Amino acid sequence: MASYQARGRDPLFDSDTAATLERRGRELVGVGLVIVGLIVSAMIASYSPDDPSFLSATDAPVQNWMGRMGAYIAAPLFMIVGAGAWALAAVFLTWGGRLILHRGQGRAMTCLIFAPIWVALCSVYASGLTEGAEWGHNFGMGGLFGDMMMGSIIGILPFSVGLGLKLAQLFLGLGILGLGAFVLGFTRPELKAIGRFGLIGLLVSYATFVRIAGRSASGAMSGAMTGAQRLQAAQQERRARRMAEADAAAAAQEAIPMAAPAPLVATRVRRADPLPAAPVYEDDDDYIFEDDAVYDEPAVPAQPEKGGFLSRMPSLIRRAEPMPEPELVTREVDHDIDAPGEDRIRAKIAKAVSARGKPVAVPGVQKRPDPTKPLTKGRGHGPQPLIFKPQTRGLPPEPPLTAAARSLPPEPPLTAHHAAPMAAGVATDALTATRGLVRAPEPQGAMPRFAAPRHAEPQEAMPRFAEPRAAEPQAAVAPAPVAQPMPEPEEAWQDDAAFAEMRDFDDYGDDDRHDDHHEDRAEAWQAEDSAAWSAESAGTWSDDDFGEAEEATILDHSTPAPTPIHRAAPAMPEPKKVVQQPVRKPVQLSTRAQLEAQPKLSFEDRNVDYELPPLSLLMSPDQVTRHVLSDEALEENARMLETVLDDYGVKGEIVSVRPGPVVTMYELEPAPGLKASRVIGLADDIARSMSALSARVSTVPGRSVIGIELPNDNREMVCFREILAGREFGDGNHKLPLALGKNIGGDPVVANLAKMPHLLIAGTTGSGKSVAINTMILSLLYKLTPEDLRLVMIDPKMLELSVYDGIPHLLSPVVTDPKKAVVALKWVVGEMEDRYRKMSKMGVRNIDGYNGRVADALSRGEMFERTVQTGFDDETGEPVFETEQIEPKKMPYIVVIVDEMADLMMVAGKEIEACIQRLAQMARASGIHLVMATQRPSVDVITGTIKANFPTRISFQVTSKIDSRTILGEMGAEQLLGMGDMLYMAGGSRITRCHGPFVSDEEVEEIVNHLKAFGPPDYVSGVVQGPDDEKADNIDAVLGLNTGGNTGGEDALYDQAVAIVIKDRKCSTSYIQRKLGIGYNKAARLVEQMEEEGVVSAANHVGKREILVPEQQ
Repeated sequence: MASYQARGRDPLFDSDTAATLERRGRELVGVGLVIVGLIVSAMIASYSPDDPSFLSATDAPVQNWMGRMGAYIAAPLFMIVGAGAWALAAVFLTWGGRLILHRGQGRAMTCLIFAPIWVALCSVYASGLTEGAEWGHNFGMGGLFGDMMMGSIIGILPFSVGLGLKLAQLFLGLGILGLGAFVLGFTRPELKAIGRFGLIGLLVSYATFVRIAGRSASGAMSGAMTGAQRLQAAQQERRARRMAEADAAAAAQEAIPMAAPAPLVATRVRRADPLPAAPVYEDDDDYIFEDDAVYDEPAVPAQPEKGGFLSRMPSLIRRAEPMPEPELVTREVDHDIDAPGEDRIRAKIAKAVSARGKPVAVPGVQKRPDPTKPLTKGRGHGPQPLIFKPQTRGLPPEPPLTAAARSLPPEPPLTAHHAAPMAAGVATDALTATRGLVRAPEPQGAMPRFAAPRHAEPQEAMPRFAEPRAAEPQAAVAPAPVAQPMPEPEEAWQDDAAFAEMRDFDDYGDDDRHDDHHEDRAEAWQAEDSAAWSAESAGTWSDDDFGEAEEATILDHSTPAPTPIHRAAPAMPEPKKVVQQPVRKPVQLSTRAQLEAQPKLSFEDRNVDYELPPLSLLMSPDQVTRHVLSDEALEENARMLETVLDDYGVKGEIVSVRPGPVVTMYELEPAPGLKASRVIGLADDIARSMSALSARVSTVPGRSVIGIELPNDNREMVCFREILAGREFGDGNHKLPLALGKNIGGDPVVANLAKMPHLLIAGTTGSGKSVAINTMILSLLYKLTPEDLRLVMIDPKMLELSVYDGIPHLLSPVVTDPKKAVVALKWVVGEMEDRYRKMSKMGVRNIDGYNGRVADALSRGEMFERTVQTGFDDETGEPVFETEQIEPKKMPYIVVIVDEMADLMMVAGKEIEACIQRLAQMARASGIHLVMATQRPSVDVITGTIKANFPTRISFQVTSKIDSRTILGEMGAEQLLGMGDMLYMAGGSRITRCHGPFVSDEEVEEIVNHLKAFGPPDYVSGVVQGPDDEKADNIDAVLGLNTGGNTGGEDALYDQAVAIVIKDRKCSTSYIQRKLGIGYNKAARLVEQMEEEGVVSAANHVGKREILVPEQQ
């Protein structure tokens, strides 16, 4: 019966079909688990102690929804774990849903191992609960197991029963939550998403409830507001009459003529003296219903806002339509008299202090809001928030910055008598100066009159305090020589929370009845503080803070505008750049490439003997599409990779990103104490999380970082011509250069086979191994002539190397028969021995020294002499020697290329291994080098002896980590991308990742045809036919194939064995083994040798041999 290897069979389904079947299978399993979970839930929910079970029999009808079988299963569940049986239903339902949705299915086994422990904890926790009246069992809600464990726990705790039960319930509850989240497969991001969803749902529900409640309360509020408006209309009439009387009295006593227009000042105005006479007010017990908007409200009524949180969200994003232009309406003074209280006075003082940060409305300047600008939270009809920077205590005010302020006449000192009426004017001028405006002078002889404003209320929107923007044009006004600014207390503005608290308290007192007498005093304090605040902040605020820089109007064209001062912005530290793009330097052409690029004339002489193949036969690098990733994309990938590593518990920072033509390496600086092996073991998980084909993680030699290599989305093809045209290959000093490809950074990698000295290549089918062998052969053909290099090619597959048959570099035709391959390798061993004898006679150590001697002899026209034994002297019997001259001949390098080593090991493994071992150990000095490749890097092909003698190895993509360890000694080759992606291990176990160049079959054929045009190769006859018998025996003796490597000792054993056989007249393998004390194999070999030489006969039908040599006397 024929047996077949499983490795050679074709799969029943392709990969896509297999993946689809696997997904559908998991979904079916998930549906089954959900059904089981629903059944278990139904059994537990409908459980009744009166149902029949294994321990009780009854004639009553079954109440369980799952029938009698459900009652039989539910009874023992409740008896053992009680209410903890609900945990089983939760496990079935949750994991069934996860398998259906393909969420977290990879960690199912890890989590479900702890499911019994979670069910047990739920049972113990349930035993501490109080059972209801319908619980008809003699055990608790946790079943017999829960009662037993809870009793043991309470007995162990050194507390009372009540306290011990509460502590046990607390810790058991926490344990159930934590372990339950793990058993059900919830990860930290999933728990965060669930919490975020619940919080958002709670907020939306609350907002909906508030909106519905607001609609129901709007009817009641409309009635109350109607009554309030009627009372307010009556109060307005009385306020107008009392305001007119108060204005007339104040104008008669406080009006002071001015000879010159008031200059722009930025001073702190001192508090005015109390008015000499106070008007008589009437008592009014009517309640006042008003708010801040009554004092200064726009002429056009604002659109009513809809109540609720959701209805105000669109207005917080962008204005729906242009807002009307606001106009100020002067408030009439209300003379209602009420007994002032301490709380009312404190409220007014706090209100005056808080009003210092509010902008004062300036008549004559209308604000035009931009309807396209989005609104932010808290933005109303007033100007944009001001930018406030408190001045350091004790610093002098800023010097004057404008020429206009210096040209104005000095301001006469203000007295306390008229300081209060001028507060509003000073505040207005100071505010105008901050916006870059200059007030026009009044005509000569005009006597301006200053009237104290009546409670000029600021806008509703409060200013937002922040640091000023650097490099903004600012202007300041010269202060007055008399009035000095008083230092502001730092506590009033440094704490935003305290300011907000004062603002809330200020708003609270607006709806109360207030006294006009104290109101006037508060208004005076407010005007004083507002003027001082405007003066101190004139050099700090800018036009952009008010949002009206484009609408500023110059009132006096003759006065030069203030000169803005630009402050240099502080130098911000630039963030450290992680991405390090390789510098794309133009390829420096070698001398040969430059000569080939120059046009040649037809009459130029050419070397007709041999000419190296031109580079034009290969594909031009200009045809290769270059792909460059942007720094932003690489930065984003780096941050994403940090997040993925953090999810797996790896703490560190991506310090550098090095993009390349095929892969991009992210250098991770791990946290102290983090093992590199832990990060290397996460290679598959990192590739899955980053949605990459594969990921390779390894340490960077000589550095403390860990390299994470991820493939690029667009792979760039490595051009073979680009490497051959470079200086490193063309002008380098390598004896046998091999163009391996490019490294991760895109730099060419050229190795020297003479220094390796032998190369072992492994990789699965389709990984680019054969293409790499072609590039190595072409690298040698582009560099060396047939006089410098000869090749021996062994191709048991009869496909890859047969194209090179007939080129001048070959020593023999391409060997395809495994038996002839053994003969060719033995010839190479004999050639090595001959070269060592020649170099020994010349007194040199290697092939370079021998070729140097040859070159010197040829340059001087000398010949080599050698002494040859021609016979023996007839008289004396001594050997006769003669000296003959030979022509010096250069020894070329010999490179033996074996494409598939596994096939040779299967045919003649012992002889192949012996030849390879001998060549690998000694062939370097003689100029013979091996390049061996195999697609099966197992231990029976790459034995320990071969690995020990091949320090330089290249591994392409392999199937398993075991194969990677076999060829390289470590993992990583299984994570390569294929198609020329390789790991190159030079001497010293230093591994470099390279991307091999691509050479098409057409290019190889063109190069071979070019080489064949220079004539047929000069084959050596003994390579395939084999040497003569005497030389073959010597080679076998050197390799230890026939005599085990000890000719003299083996002959002595043979003579002893023959003597024993002749004397005892007995011959068998076991007899010879016992007599000589040797092994069975050696004894059998001696018996076979005696049979060949006619000492004994062949074994008969019973295994006995006859002694053919007569007995000696």
